[in-house]
Amino acid sequence: MSIKFGFGGVNLGLGGRTGSAPAPFDALNGPRLAGGEGSHPLHSVAPEELLRATDGPVWGEFALDKPAIVGEGITGRLRLTAATDASVNARKAYLRLVGLRLDEVRRSQDHRDSKGTVTWTERWVETSGKLFVTDAFLEPAIPPSLAAGQSWEAPFMVPAPRLGPPTAHLGESIIAWALEVRWDVPMGSDHYTACYLPLAQHPDLLRAGVGKQGGQSLLSSIDSGGGTIGIQSALPAPAGQEMVVKVTWPGAPDGRSARVELHRRTNAPNGQEGILASAAVTPADLRSGAAEVRLMVPAGSAPSFDGAGLEINYVIRALVDRRFRSDAAIERPVAIY
Repeated sequence: MSIKFGFGGVNLGLGGRTGSAPAPFDALNGPRLAGGEGSHPLHSVAPEELLRATDGPVWGEFALDKPAIVGEGITGRLRLTAATDASVNARKAYLRLVGLRLDEVRRSQDHRDSKGTVTWTERWVETSGKLFVTDAFLEPAIPPSLAAGQSWEAPFMVPAPRLGPPTAHLGESIIAWALEVRWDVPMGSDHYTACYLPLAQHPDLLRAGVGKQGGQSLLSSIDSGGGTIGIQSALPAPAGQEMVVKVTWPGAPDGRSARVELHRRTNAPNGQEGILASAAVTPADLRSGAAEVRLMVPAGSAPSFDGAGLEINYVIRALVDRRFRSDAAIERPVAIY
């Protein structure tokens, strides 16, 4: 799944500037995860690119029974194979579920002359990541030692995070998940083998109003600012499909033009609000209730969620562009998954 965004800057590959994420998501650590002032290095990074599948003499094969989804069990079969020319001897080994939050962060550094006067200020964007979940499981019992060329396999069943967050690319931040087998090696660096885990948002959580993304965002019709914004297609709205939106705004003012828009909003540290889709209408259409439009939810849009200190939400906005005055608008939340 490759996700790209059409807004923001480009990665400038600044010399000496790098970004990083912790293992097992450290495959891209380096200059690709940094860029110049105003850039968005994560826009060209897909979450699965971050994963380093193995670090050590063991290769793992993770076969899932079904796609992983928030709040449900993750089941499958695990096979481990040691390299033919190396063995593993650890104090212990365990299967764990790890979750990454990776953010773009704006940085700056003052450069001074011999007198201490600032001569110029360098500004750039780098990414910084942390594991916010590192859940280890006692079952299956992973062997701490494997002889050279030895294989071992077993079924596994672990819980997905009860409330998420799901895998998501917010443009300026990423939530990514992996299943990982890690060996605690005495007097040496740990070995691991891992697989990228796409974790989907559970639509029932949104329907149940769990977190900030539920509630009104699932209602078919909402009154707002003297008008009504209805969504006639299924909710939550699937990414990659159209939403059918009908707006009735009896008090809509006259203006040069009007439109209905789909907006994204996020609290990502380097995040931007963006218009994902827009359709032209007239102020008269808004007043009469004849404003019915189709808005395409871009494929790859992050699901509505809040978790790990991050959130992304979406709104439908009806707007009238008034000459020499501020725009008039009404809006409502909408859930996407």
